[in-house]
Amino acid sequence: MAQDPVIIPEKIYFKIGEVCDLLDVQAHVLRYWETEFSMLSPQKNKSGQRSYRRRDVEIALKIKQLLYQEMFTIAGARKKLQSDLREGNKTKNALVSMAPPADPVAAAPSDRIEAPFLWDTAESAPAANNLRPTGSGFSSYTGEQAEAVKTLAGHLLELREMLKSNANRI
Repeated sequence: MAQDPVIIPEKIYFKIGEVCDLLDVQAHVLRYWETEFSMLSPQKNKSGQRSYRRRDVEIALKIKQLLYQEMFTIAGARKKLQSDLREGNKTKNALVSMAPPADPVAAAPSDRIEAPFLWDTAESAPAANNLRPTGSGFSSYTGEQAEAVKTLAGHLLELREMLKSNANRI
């Protein structure tokens, strides 16, 4: 009773009909799954139509597999999916903490955050050029946590630059 693997097209958003065709289920089934599985939450556009992202389609495929092939109950499938997603996040977090830090943040000492990281211009920055967090700041993180935060900050800086360069093209 093995089914052919589903190939998800390279798209950013999918309409509910497209997801139904991929999964071979009816739309009311998908809408019901949304009520039962909080991790399946497609965005809605201005007209109220559901826009499924690739991750939503992958989750729906996993839900179908758990319910139809592995014969889980709704509650059992929900627990299994939640634990699988948690395990996936732990793996992702471990990979992120192993990634080399981005240059702008790596140069900053671990006990302070440079102002350019938080503000674009000197006018919008506070009087002091550097923020020194207290209590729950960088200094309260373990070395691994601080590195993960630095890596994340580096990724955010890269995203900000990409967004700026795309905004200039428009």
